[in-house]
Amino acid sequence: MRGIYNKYLFLLSFLFLNQAGAVDTLLFNGKIITVDDRFSIVQALAIQDQRVVATGSSANMRKLAGANTRLIDLKGRTVIPGLIDNHSHWIRAAEHDELRFDGVTSRERALQLLVARVRTARPGEWVTVLGGWSEEQFTDDARGFSLAELDKLAPETPVALQSIYRHTYLNSAGLRAAKIDDNTPDPPRGTLEKDGAGKLTGVVRGAGGVAFVAARVPKLEAEARMANVRKLASYLNSLGVTAWGDAGGRGMSAGHYEPYRALADKGELSVRVFWTTIRQPATPAQADKVLAEIAMLKPFQGNDSMDHIGWGESVYSPVTTQLLRVQKEVNPEGLAQMKRIAAALAQRGIYLNSHVEMNGPIDQFIAAYEELNKTTPMRGLRWSFSHLDQIDEQQLQRMKRLGMTAQIHSRPLIQGVLMHKVHGDKAWDMPPFRRVQDSGIVWGLGSDATAVTTSNPFYTLGFAVTGKMVGGHHVNRQSISREEALIAHTRSNAFILFQEANLGSLQKGKYADLLVLDRDYMTVPPDAIKDLKPVLTMVGGRVVYERK
Repeated sequence: MRGIYNKYLFLLSFLFLNQAGAVDTLLFNGKIITVDDRFSIVQALAIQDQRVVATGSSANMRKLAGANTRLIDLKGRTVIPGLIDNHSHWIRAAEHDELRFDGVTSRERALQLLVARVRTARPGEWVTVLGGWSEEQFTDDARGFSLAELDKLAPETPVALQSIYRHTYLNSAGLRAAKIDDNTPDPPRGTLEKDGAGKLTGVVRGAGGVAFVAARVPKLEAEARMANVRKLASYLNSLGVTAWGDAGGRGMSAGHYEPYRALADKGELSVRVFWTTIRQPATPAQADKVLAEIAMLKPFQGNDSMDHIGWGESVYSPVTTQLLRVQKEVNPEGLAQMKRIAAALAQRGIYLNSHVEMNGPIDQFIAAYEELNKTTPMRGLRWSFSHLDQIDEQQLQRMKRLGMTAQIHSRPLIQGVLMHKVHGDKAWDMPPFRRVQDSGIVWGLGSDATAVTTSNPFYTLGFAVTGKMVGGHHVNRQSISREEALIAHTRSNAFILFQEANLGSLQKGKYADLLVLDRDYMTVPPDAIKDLKPVLTMVGGRVVYERK
């Protein structure tokens, strides 16, 4: 119904245009890649009331301009739809104003960024990098950071440098602020590393250790968090992100969502957010509480700037797989709890995304869904699996028969070398971009930012085309074409997020979410795709970023 309503509004607006003879904004004299079903390329695009109302030649589109029309001469530049990330954790990211090492290929440069942030930090303020990098991305010196080195750079400022979810480097001020000393016991699933004399080295290892440290880093208060949401949204706009699907994360609460919702309700949110509930129950009793919550759930009560679309991604914690761990199966008891939750969601017609990576668990999850489908048909719910790093052709076809979609991510951008150490030659096909593309399933590209990879969507596009991680290591042989990658990062993701009537291509009736690029996406060398940048970003026809 929403799609029919949108088309009706467009027809009314176009009739008005014919009478009034003017549009709000006209982009002309460019190479506009519409990413419609034919991958059409046009010269010009007209915008009225936030939406695209016409595309075509510059000469024809100029006829729609009036005295008050904003004219944007593209001067031959390339325009693409705004990039949509199907799976990231940016809502949670606003709880900290952190430093990022995204795309930094030099350890020396990372240190320079760290020193600059320490110099501007207020007394007692933490300087943190909470994931999104690994030592393997540094081409000059693939080492971490010692306690002595960090103490010299930041003798009084608490510092925590988290490398993906594997370990965190702390300085002495950080250890003190986190109340960690030589007598502190190791956290669950983590280790406080010590030297031969029993003294802390400043390194905290393991996923549990990383969580242990992160929980001790102060979060921004409400006013500061609102400002940081605006800052984060602007940063994403500068990268080319205009919408994303948010998968939640550890420690999420209503307070994480409120700043985004407040801005969306006022029309001030410069990026669109479509989010799923995450609960991560770990026991049958916790699963019971989740079932009671699902019975009351009512998605799709928001607007086109921010909306709740369903449930995911770690449906039941004990069956959640990990990229850097070989896992042939998940335990039957945990799978049974996952099936209880999935059945409740299916019965209520609610979208579900499940985190699953390795071949064996993928098979178990699909079998569970096939069994569920016999009593509660799933087709039309658009359920997704995210990551799917080892999925095979047969499994993809089974997903298609269930009407499922696939979210494929660029985590090897910083973890590719580590994946080869863990999985050997299998890592060359992780994730299997070409296999997924050739299967015909609806699939989209995403990042899984911020902790496990970079936020930059052009790095994701570049990785899908070249198979090279940050720093240049070739780690993937499942490359796809740049056309296929762009479709996966725009039109396909709009479908996955239930926004195909509004987003994903530059067509009549859809929102004018678009990027004007500094170079041509279609013709730059493959290795240069990662370096592309918007010179202008629009969301709903409104300029939300313009390079100075």
